[in-house]
Amino acid sequence: QVQLQESGPGLVKPSQTLSLTCTVSGGSITTSPFYWSWIRQPPGKGLEWIGYITYSGRIHYSPSLKSRASISRDTSKNQFTLQLSSMTPEDTAVYYCARYYGSAKTDYWGQGTQVTVSS
Repeated sequence: QVQLQESGPGLVKPSQTLSLTCTVSGGSITTSPFYWSWIRQPPGKGLEWIGYITYSGRIHYSPSLKSRASISRDTSKNQFTLQLSSMTPEDTAVYYCARYYGSAKTDYWGQGTQVTVSS
C-alpha cells in the first residue's frame, strides 16, 4: 500500500518561503502513470490545487500560484517537495500531498500538515 507523509514547519513568518516535503513509501514516484500533487485547504474553504510533478519529472502549476510555487523531487529518497515563496497569512492552510492518475483521479493522500503564517 502506498503511503504519503508531509513534513515541514508548522509556522512560517510573512514574506518567508515555505518548504514542505512529501515522503512516499510503498511505491516509486517514478512509476507510470502517476503524478504527485500538492493541494491545500485554507480554514473554512475548499481544496485548492497547487501543482504536480509527474512520474517523468514534468511539472505543472496552478496559474494562481505559478509565480510563487516550485515543485521538485529527489528520486533517490522517493520524495517530492514544495516551496512557496512570499508567504502571507492568506497562505495559512492544511497542506496535503497526494497521488493522482488519469483524468484527475486520486487514490492516496497524506494526512496533511497545518501551516500557519504569522509573525
